[in-house]
Amino acid sequence: MSLGYMDEQPTRDEVDAMSGLVALEFGQNWCGYCRASAPVLAEALDPRSDVKRVKVADGKGLPLGRSFGIKLWPTMVLLRDGQEVGRVTRPKTRIEVEEVLDRALPNIID
Repeated sequence: MSLGYMDEQPTRDEVDAMSGLVALEFGQNWCGYCRASAPVLAEALDPRSDVKRVKVADGKGLPLGRSFGIKLWPTMVLLRDGQEVGRVTRPKTRIEVEEVLDRALPNIID
């Protein structure tokens, strides 16, 4: 069963140029930790039409993961307009992911 991590990955320049909220998910389709966290990430991110998901197959020497300092899978790096605004590694609950998303949203004062 594939978790959807793609071997073809964007370059760091392409990622830095992305607009809006982007959840970069680093992992591997065969990773047990990734399998365990997949439902948690899906539960938090699937309802969010304002967040683009990019699932990147990571590994030793792959430039995108190294540019973000990824050491453990899965790690979700949340970007806003190409800038990192949060991250979560091996989330166990939907709330862990939602807290990162909530911190990334600008505070709106009426």
